[in-house]
Amino acid sequence: MDIRLRLGQNIRRLRQSQGWSQEQFAFEAGIHRTYISDLERGTRNPTITVVEKLAAALGARAGELLD
Repeated sequence: MDIRLRLGQNIRRLRQSQGWSQEQFAFEAGIHRTYISDLERGTRNPTITVVEKLAAALGARAGELLD
């Protein structure tokens, strides 16, 4: 599986387990909502800095988003 799709699936799964909408998650991570949507669909290549922000907001390790 493409790593971007895997990342997107993991972000969506963890976000939904928090009970957050994309908008709420974007606020928590300090990232624009449309960027979150693009990531979840696997259409963006985030930098490692963005992956770190996402993981911190989700209370996860950055590597967990890529597993």
